[in-house]
Amino acid sequence: MEKTIEIDGINPVELFGINNDYLNLIKSFYPKLKILARGNRLTVIGDEATVEAFQKRFQSIINYYLKFNQLTENAIEQMILGNEDTALSTNDSSDVIVYGNNGLKIKAKTANQVKLVKAVTRNSMVFAVGPAGTGKTYTAVALAVRAFKNKEVRRIILTRPAVEAGENLGFLPGDLKEKLDPYMMPLYDALRDMIPPEKLQEMLELGIIEIAPLAFMRGRTLDKAFVILDEAQNTTIRQMKMFLTRMGQTAKFVITGDKSQVDLPYQQKSGLVFATKILSKVKGIEIIQLDENDVIRHPLVKRIIDAFDIAEAEDEDRKFEREEKKKNSKKSKE
Repeated sequence: MEKTIEIDGINPVELFGINNDYLNLIKSFYPKLKILARGNRLTVIGDEATVEAFQKRFQSIINYYLKFNQLTENAIEQMILGNEDTALSTNDSSDVIVYGNNGLKIKAKTANQVKLVKAVTRNSMVFAVGPAGTGKTYTAVALAVRAFKNKEVRRIILTRPAVEAGENLGFLPGDLKEKLDPYMMPLYDALRDMIPPEKLQEMLELGIIEIAPLAFMRGRTLDKAFVILDEAQNTTIRQMKMFLTRMGQTAKFVITGDKSQVDLPYQQKSGLVFATKILSKVKGIEIIQLDENDVIRHPLVKRIIDAFDIAEAEDEDRKFEREEKKKNSKKSKE
């Protein structure tokens, strides 16, 4: 019997090992089979029962790789010997959100990030609000990838409002997607940590993962999807209402943003600020507040946030004092 196994969305080098080390290990367990690897195809020749047994074990190896994004000789041996539970329990960890590339364990690192993970598990819509570097976007993307891997959703949709933070990108060459990609780069960066390059490219091309500006969401019903609205502080109230009402029956929505970094035109109210005020007591919606204690970037980032918060508070105090002086002066003249 001859059987050809197609290997889709996986780099054969990572599955077969450098210099085919992993493939040679697999072959050593099946001396009666002729196993040939060419590109993303594996051809197996031998008696029917052994070929079918091989195919089952090899699928277990693929499943292990898809879960943990890495392989080891011990894992391969356990899979071939039929000890799948042992292999999975050895590598698995209850607090891991998802396994990234090369087995990177992506997990909540602070108390509020843990709250965010739990909130997304029990609610259909969650707002994650906090300063830069608190892991809002990264954690949300990890939860989206986990939901897709667990077949809880069929697609991942990531969106941002295309508001320029003091820069003008209109002069850049290229089509609309190429002009907008700079806005979406943090989302791409997170995905590149969690999904192998070939698989990520395939998912983007097939529309399984969609990264688009907020304006592209108008008129749609987003169902059977994990949807993340990032940089939500730069939505207007109308945009926020439009986005939130796109929710389908089986969708999961996560909205992330930093109220201190609103780049909207002066006197334009932030949809994030407005929404978190009026939706805080709505059943099925949870708002998680992250703070400077959740910053997981360079230690300087926390100090910078503290310095800006102090300076902004002092500015507000001075503004209040000026307004009070104007009121008192006006009263004295009257």
